[in-house]
Amino acid sequence: MGKGIPGVDPPQRAGCGATSIPPSAPGFILPHLASRLAALFALVFLAACGTPRVDTPGVTAGYEGVEDNGYFIAPVEARFLPEGVPRAEVEYAGGESPGTIVIDTFARRLYFVLPGNRAWRYKIGIGREGTSLTRGGSIGRTAVWPGWQPTGNMLRTYPELYGPYAGGVAGGLDSPLGARALYLYRSGRDTMYRIHGTIDDASIGRASSAGCVRLFNQDAIHLYNQVAPGAQVKIRSRDESLTLEGAWINDIHGNAVPDTPENRAALEKALAKRAETDAATAAAGGGTATQG
Repeated sequence: MGKGIPGVDPPQRAGCGATSIPPSAPGFILPHLASRLAALFALVFLAACGTPRVDTPGVTAGYEGVEDNGYFIAPVEARFLPEGVPRAEVEYAGGESPGTIVIDTFARRLYFVLPGNRAWRYKIGIGREGTSLTRGGSIGRTAVWPGWQPTGNMLRTYPELYGPYAGGVAGGLDSPLGARALYLYRSGRDTMYRIHGTIDDASIGRASSAGCVRLFNQDAIHLYNQVAPGAQVKIRSRDESLTLEGAWINDIHGNAVPDTPENRAALEKALAKRAETDAATAAAGGGTATQG
C-alpha cells in the first residue's frame, strides 16, 4: 500500500517518527476506541474498495465519516471547522508549477498547485518538528495507514512524551500519522519530515507539541489521491507568507487567524476573561490555572 520512487533510499528514521511498524488488521480497534464500533459495524455492508462516505446530519460536506481500507474515520466535528470548510479550490498567485505542494507554517496552510493559477488549499497543524521545517524537497514515498515509531532522537529529547511509544504503534486508528503520509526527501534521502493525517482533529490549525505537518484525515486522503511521487515541496519563508497571506496571530485557543483589529480585540477580551477566571480561582483557594 502506498506509492514510492524506485531507487530512492528507504526511510531510516523520521522527525515525526519512523514507520517500520506494519498496519494492524483492518477493522481492529483498541479498547479505548470502542465508542467507534457502532459506526464501524454500520458499514459492514458497504463496498470494501474506495472511501464511501457516511451521511451524518449536521456534518460539513467533505468531512463526513469515511470507511477507508477497513477503518472508519469519524466525521470532523463542526467545532473544529470554525471558518467553514478549510479545504477549498482557490485562486493561487504563488507562481509554483502545477503539482507542487506549498507549505506555509505561519498561516498554517498547505496548497497543492493546479493548472491555471488555481490550487487546493488545506488547513494544517504544525507540530514541534514542523516548526523547524524551513527547506523543501520532494515526495519520495507515500503510505496508506502508516505505522509510527519515535526515533532515538525523539526519545532522548522528549522521553516523557515519546517513551510510552518506544516500541511503535501499528498503522491504524491509533497511529499518529493517521490515514495517509507523504515523506519528504532531499537528494534521494529521507529528511525525517512528513505530511500526514492525525488522530487529534483539535490540533489542526494549531502549533501543537508534537508531529510534523498534519491534516484532517479526510484532507490527507484528498491530498494523497492527487500527489505524484517526486512532487516538489516548497516551504514558504516568513516574508513570503506575509506577502501572500498577510499577518496572522494565534487566538485564545492557539488557532492561527488573520491579524485584524477584530481578531486582536477578541484575543484581548478572551485573555482578560482568562485572567479574571484565574484570579477568582486563586482567591478561592488555589487550583489549576486556565489552559488555552
